[in-house]
Amino acid sequence: MKLLYTFLLLCFIHTAIAQQAPPVHKKNYTTRALGNTPPPVIDGSLTDEAWNIVEWTGDFIENLPDENTPPIEQTKFKVIYDNEFIYFGFRCYDKNPKEIVKRLSRRDGFEGDWIEVNISSHNDKLTAFSFSGSVAGVKSDGFISENGTTWEGNWNPIWYLKTHIDEEGWTAEFKIPLSELRFSNTPDQVWGLQATRRYFRTEERSLWQRIPLDAPGWVSEFGELRGIKGIVPQKEIDVRPFLLSKMETYPTESGNPFKPGRNYNLNAGVDAKVGVTNDLTLNLTLNPDFGQVEADPATIALDGFQVFYPEQRPFFIESRNIFNYTFSDSQDNLFYSRRIGRNPQGWVNPGDHSFVSMPDNTAILGAAKFSGKTKSGWSIGVLESVTNREYAKVEESGQKKQVLVEPLTNYFVGRVQKDFNNRNSYLGGMITSTMRNIEASNLDFLHTSALTSGLDFMHNWKNRKYFFRGNIIMSYVEGGKQAILATQQSMTHLFQRVDAQNVSINPERTSLTGTGGKLEIGKAGVGNWRYKGSLTWLSPELELNDIGFLRQTNDIRQQLVVSYQTLKPFSQFRKIEVYLDQLSNSDFDRNLNKMQFTIGLDAVLKNNWTTSLMTVYKPINYSITVLQGGPRFRYSEELFKSISFTSDSRRKLRFNGAVYSNRGKNNSLSYNEFNLGVVYQPVNAFTFSVKPAYAINKNKLQYVTQTRVTEATSYITANLEQHTLSAAIRFDCNINPDLTIQYYGQPFISQGKYSSFGKVINPTAYHYGDRISLFNDLQLNADELQKSYSIDEDANGTTDYTVQNPNFSFAQFRSNLVVRWEYIPGSEFYLVWSQGITANGSPGNNLFDELNTQLLNGKTENIFLLKMTYRLTKHIRHKQ
Repeated sequence: MKLLYTFLLLCFIHTAIAQQAPPVHKKNYTTRALGNTPPPVIDGSLTDEAWNIVEWTGDFIENLPDENTPPIEQTKFKVIYDNEFIYFGFRCYDKNPKEIVKRLSRRDGFEGDWIEVNISSHNDKLTAFSFSGSVAGVKSDGFISENGTTWEGNWNPIWYLKTHIDEEGWTAEFKIPLSELRFSNTPDQVWGLQATRRYFRTEERSLWQRIPLDAPGWVSEFGELRGIKGIVPQKEIDVRPFLLSKMETYPTESGNPFKPGRNYNLNAGVDAKVGVTNDLTLNLTLNPDFGQVEADPATIALDGFQVFYPEQRPFFIESRNIFNYTFSDSQDNLFYSRRIGRNPQGWVNPGDHSFVSMPDNTAILGAAKFSGKTKSGWSIGVLESVTNREYAKVEESGQKKQVLVEPLTNYFVGRVQKDFNNRNSYLGGMITSTMRNIEASNLDFLHTSALTSGLDFMHNWKNRKYFFRGNIIMSYVEGGKQAILATQQSMTHLFQRVDAQNVSINPERTSLTGTGGKLEIGKAGVGNWRYKGSLTWLSPELELNDIGFLRQTNDIRQQLVVSYQTLKPFSQFRKIEVYLDQLSNSDFDRNLNKMQFTIGLDAVLKNNWTTSLMTVYKPINYSITVLQGGPRFRYSEELFKSISFTSDSRRKLRFNGAVYSNRGKNNSLSYNEFNLGVVYQPVNAFTFSVKPAYAINKNKLQYVTQTRVTEATSYITANLEQHTLSAAIRFDCNINPDLTIQYYGQPFISQGKYSSFGKVINPTAYHYGDRISLFNDLQLNADELQKSYSIDEDANGTTDYTVQNPNFSFAQFRSNLVVRWEYIPGSEFYLVWSQGITANGSPGNNLFDELNTQLLNGKTENIFLLKMTYRLTKHIRHKQ
């Protein structure tokens, strides 16, 4: 530790006295309005008279792999505009036009040769709109935020692209509606501008505005676009009605009125977007279809914690950067949009002669979102959503009834952030609210209200070379005694821990108030070295999971990271980065629970292969959650190692693979995972990939359950051997840039077998064998018929308690076949076929036999969807 802190101090001293990097000349380009000149016809040829009213700009400079050197081929472009659109014309020179690579892909595919333009229309040094066009005519677009560290690729604006190959290389024309950008009504506009070209054959990137590899950011280093005068911001009214037809087929269950084998459903709704100003947008949705095309990957969580899944619904993805409020180094966030429309939280315990039909998710009656960023640097986001009551249908002995399983709920999120100090600093805040109408006693475990608030800030200095940022959060939840007791006992909090000193269960409480936050300081750019240090705290009472995501509280985390990266190719390498990471975790009882050291290397070879190596050593490793309310438990020292590689992405046949290995001292636990991916693109319009993975998890002290014997609680563990096999299968067939066929499938099977059961007797003993006492044959008796174990701890012939056999064999197959046709810009037709199989088999069988039995011979559930959207757009100019 002393060596590490000394090393970090030397890094700070070195960079503090080091000279600043020489300034990079900022380019600027002056455009002109078309005036009375007819606009260009977008055909990719650049032959229209309109292009002659402005001069070319070019002199691109290489960025990767050899920064600040002349590129293999030069590029130049022109920019013109009128009251409705801004136009870009690119000339990409190529001495061998026949070798230009035209690879088709779905939108945002970034395949083959392409050209990209980034427009920071607020010139705020933080955010930009990105538009890319491949030589095959495929459009890619996204929104850049946080000075280039965040990319929102699901933003799909309406714009127009055409390309053309000739004897000099290839050309491209972009036609971008001004309504898709955000800018002020300043008479003389100055926008940030960057253009990037990918030269596919050598995987070279060249830029219009040079950005050194050690620059502290991306958007902040753009050149400038000048000459835009007199344009009027426009209000955009965008209405997208949709019609959805859905049919489900599944195995019929005899006697079950809710499983007749087939269901039909017809649904309609509307999404709307209104430009309140050119900076701020109001999104509305009524009776929305929030189904996602691609299924979430299958997983099994043996630790009891919830699983984080990324958002894939367009309504919540748009402007997500404004609503983002991460506050730790994990996925913890004040706003986790998948809480809205979640699976119902209530349940029904069916009787012996009853049938139950549970809704798949909670219906969203309506949602509205007001968001945007003003020229003066204000980022504003307000989201309001109401979800409906959901009822489970129950039939018992011929009698039908409904049971409330999700109450009427209102969700609110408010976010604001202000840039200042020449965009080098910001200060922001966020509040969220969840209000529920609890109408049934079976839902008393839910909070009636939940409020959270946060304050965040960041400051950069010395031309963004150094940074200091932080955030503070607070939560307040309220409900009945049952609800607050459930919160105290949940995996996130575990107030019932028998050795906890800072917290304890209070069954009379009706509210909880908690805090958290993070402070971080470091060096972000200039030179080969980077470093940062951070401190994060999450109080035991902090609760965010009504509308946010929070995995575990009662945590104080300290982290130091130092990295070194090369700035020029050398030997067989394009680039190498080496990093050292030190991490420690404590709880609010001042127990040091983890000390972890990581050293890693990421390298890009000159043949365009990449590789990563990483080693993690944990000399101190305790858990306050593994016994789920039991005492703090010690894990043996662990050593984790991984290696991964990716072959040249330009090849028709390419590979990637990874090996992960973790081992505890004295073989107390081990984890090994093997991944291999193969991607084959026999023709430019078709791509097939398969990525199988196989994992073996062994833990001699796997937690099973707990049970009370007289006044004491016994914590039962066992030796677990778990095997997991999965594969991600995809193919993309691209008829043209607007008509694509995509398939995704994932078979998944996981099998776990438990043996050598025991009881925890000394949870913090140094040797793992001393932490438990194994049951002998007189104490443990298996009941195969009941699938349980009878345990007689004192071996007096009387069973003290019974434990269900925890062995499992879980299999699942999920697939989606999607035909997407954008028949006119912004309007789409979808044909979707989703198929699923979920089964539980026999853990005693071979893993591959179970795969055949459960999946290949399983009963399938099918969903067929026909969805059609039509986009109606109108622009209204602001008055000057």
